[in-house]
Amino acid sequence: MSRHFTSRHLSQFVRHGAVTAALLAAVIILTAQPAAARGPENIADVAEQVIDAVVNISTSQKVDARVTGMPDLPPGSPMEEFFDEFFKNRRGQGGGDNPDHAPRRVNSLGSGFIIDPSGLVVTNNHVIADADEINVILNDGTKLPAQLLGKDTKSDLALLRVHADKPLKAVAFGDSDKLRLGEWVIAIGNPFSLGGTVTAGIVSARNRDIQSGPYDNYIQTDAAINRGNSGGPLFNLNGEVIGINTAIISPSGGSIGIGFAVPSDTAMPVIGQLREFGETRRGWLGVRIQQVTDDIAESLSIKPPRGALVAGVDDKGPAKPGGIEPGDVVVKFDGHDIKEMRDLPRVVADTPVGKQVDVVVIRKGKEETHQVKIGRLMDTEKVASNDPKQDAAPEQKSTVQKTLGLELSAMSDDLRKKFKIRDTIKGVIVTGVDASVDVSQPDKRLAPGDVIVEVQYEAVGNPAAVQARIDQLKAQGKKVAVLLVSNGNGETRFVALNLQ
Repeated sequence: MSRHFTSRHLSQFVRHGAVTAALLAAVIILTAQPAAARGPENIADVAEQVIDAVVNISTSQKVDARVTGMPDLPPGSPMEEFFDEFFKNRRGQGGGDNPDHAPRRVNSLGSGFIIDPSGLVVTNNHVIADADEINVILNDGTKLPAQLLGKDTKSDLALLRVHADKPLKAVAFGDSDKLRLGEWVIAIGNPFSLGGTVTAGIVSARNRDIQSGPYDNYIQTDAAINRGNSGGPLFNLNGEVIGINTAIISPSGGSIGIGFAVPSDTAMPVIGQLREFGETRRGWLGVRIQQVTDDIAESLSIKPPRGALVAGVDDKGPAKPGGIEPGDVVVKFDGHDIKEMRDLPRVVADTPVGKQVDVVVIRKGKEETHQVKIGRLMDTEKVASNDPKQDAAPEQKSTVQKTLGLELSAMSDDLRKKFKIRDTIKGVIVTGVDASVDVSQPDKRLAPGDVIVEVQYEAVGNPAAVQARIDQLKAQGKKVAVLLVSNGNGETRFVALNLQ
């Protein structure tokens, strides 16, 4: 059918009875298709412009045939099935038929891209992890040995250097923060070792959390991303890298249109630090945080719910001398709005070490601004858990009072010893919990051995004080009491307890 077929021609066909009703409907559908439905016409131009900067990453390592190498992954991780099948295939390549368990070499392939003509190459950390030998293969087939300059496991990024006898084609990062949903993007990489493969799609979502690390804010795209695309670039239609392709969700092992890329705005500071220092130097605030639930937001008169609730403050961290306290809700950090809990770790991490920043918190319903000098996050820093104590002893007979299904007791030396509670922790011990207790956050449930430190931001020292505070809140018409709870090690968290 001629692309110049118009509605005028159609009307002529109708007048002459040359078109049946069915054909008429098909003609209308076809002529109504806008050019944009076929995709932007400059995809080929962009691909031609940038493809020489996209490289294949080839790695090899020597492994003991007895070791499967299966990594530890969180339950339900999108990568779990991929690694399971990958290592099954490896075992089928001779590992199980080696009676002497002699070391053997294992090869793997991924993607990357050049960001500097001198030979700086970006890829995923998992592409080169534990490799004894790394090679970069250019689009023209040239194979260059690569040196690892630095890697970051938290963002899954790595920086390599290669040396060539001429300047290499390089690409620049763009601004991923300007991406819009539905915007066209182009992925180029080395899927299934095919090399130089171009796929296109749209931005399906932004700021995706797939539970792969503490700074998840992936770009989701339906551009076909397969095994081997990891580490490759995701381009906008200006030929700028706006993401690094990192993970897929796929029951079959192939693309089903759900791929994830590290945003360029997240990657650039990491790559800059790896280039300058060979390691990352992230900012550190020294707090443990929780999500601000609807119940907690209501108790604090925060509408709509937003921010990050400070559950605990590190005694040696920067937040304590800055005046940050448990119970504060951080709503702005260094000029950045904190809309939800997971925004804060990313913003803090990107803040230069030593910088003095303004931290805006809501404390007892009022906004306050505190100045904090940011420290450096060390890999050895303990990541505190907000899970309740799991191995607490059974309930104790010396219970003094029962309130809202909680059996409470005043602190004593015997109870400290029984529940392994530090001497510095003050409050009321939970010695039993009725199954009917309604806690609005299932992952923050109370357990025997927990210590109630505060009820609705007021300290309590005995069960009677807990009861009195709860009675007071009920008289005020409150539906929820927010408890500050400590485990035996002094790690605190907030629990919203239903009063009805």
